[in-house]
Amino acid sequence: MKTTRRTFLKTGGAAAAGALAVASAGDRVRGAGDRMTVGIIGCGGRGLRLGTALAGMDGVRVAGVCDPDEARRERAKQKTKARAAVADMRRLLDDASIDAVVIATPDHWHGPAAILACEAGKHVYVEKPCSHNVREGRLMVEAARRQKRVVQVGSQSRSSAGIREAVALLRDGAVGEVKVAKAINSQRRKAIGRAEPSEPPDGLDYDLWVGPAPMRPYQKNLLPYHWHWFHAFGTGDIGNDGVHELDIARWGLGVEGHPAEASGWAARMAFNDDWQFPDTYYVAYAYPGDGSVGGRRLLVYEQRDFSPYHQEGFENGNVFYGTEGMLILSKGGDWRLYGEKNKLLKEGKAGLSDTAHLHDFLDAARAGREPNADVLIGHHAAALAHLGNIVGRLGRSVRFDPKTERIPDDAEADALTRRTYRDGHWAVPKGV
Repeated sequence: MKTTRRTFLKTGGAAAAGALAVASAGDRVRGAGDRMTVGIIGCGGRGLRLGTALAGMDGVRVAGVCDPDEARRERAKQKTKARAAVADMRRLLDDASIDAVVIATPDHWHGPAAILACEAGKHVYVEKPCSHNVREGRLMVEAARRQKRVVQVGSQSRSSAGIREAVALLRDGAVGEVKVAKAINSQRRKAIGRAEPSEPPDGLDYDLWVGPAPMRPYQKNLLPYHWHWFHAFGTGDIGNDGVHELDIARWGLGVEGHPAEASGWAARMAFNDDWQFPDTYYVAYAYPGDGSVGGRRLLVYEQRDFSPYHQEGFENGNVFYGTEGMLILSKGGDWRLYGEKNKLLKEGKAGLSDTAHLHDFLDAARAGREPNADVLIGHHAAALAHLGNIVGRLGRSVRFDPKTERIPDDAEADALTRRTYRDGHWAVPKGV
């Protein structure tokens, strides 16, 4: 049955009738009108913002905050009026009064923390990208399904009324068949310089911060934000800002699962410093469909972290190319629908809302339904970032098996779908 704009908006664009179930009625968090008690894991910019938003909502109580940085967790405790501020997340996970947790840690903690939270019976809101590598993403999906927990990924676009309207138009054939989607991450970053190993600052439990990742010495240009650019802890800007656009691109393209090939080029072109990931990407992802000419789809990712200009009228956004027109979308701005010869047919506002996305998470947890940005959606989007990074690190194309989530006949590339963990650490997920 064709998904029309009306049915798409009515159902929330949920994947299909056979979508995997989350919490059953018997596993719901109390009643739909009862208070939800939450914990915040990671009290940096995103954690503080989400925690403050939750603390201001009716029917929600922030019971505790967690961060290995003492100053951060004490600030978050004050802002959210939490009763406890702890360094070790296990203190929150062991608290039976906590129904759900928000995970806003560095990327290397997203998967391990989310899996532990599901196993502790908590529902989870985890920041994007949901995983540090492909294998962790699959283990997160399995943990959520096994424990029947709701896991919402922080891809707020999925709860944006304006973006949902634009994607519904694509579903309804407004540009004909969408054959190609482009995801653009164009912005100007700053160099981080070079630094030698040094002692961590007072108040930071650096060993706890590193967690299950391989231990490496602290250096002053690692925190508070630049961990994004280090292989051990981050996923580069393709997994930082770019994953938003990648998620919208595959959503609007209407593809399911993973691509079968990632090809292109990625390298450092602007920054000569300790930044380990590319600052520039041009990666294409091929979705073969049923193998026929009409079944193929292409997703293209562009990134320029040195760019002082806007492309297509925005910093970050998407373009959808159809057989009868195109749609240009900026997740934080507006969208424009064009017909033949660039005739403007319709336009609207997009915009993101933490509040709307948090409400969807809380409602899903209470009702035992799938959230707008379910962990499987987040896994498929994050995998695109991970494959793009593999292309960048190896300097060549890779073929990906969507079913096994492995890169066959290429041991070097396949090894990068996983990671090395610290021996014996309590947070290393089973099955890695």
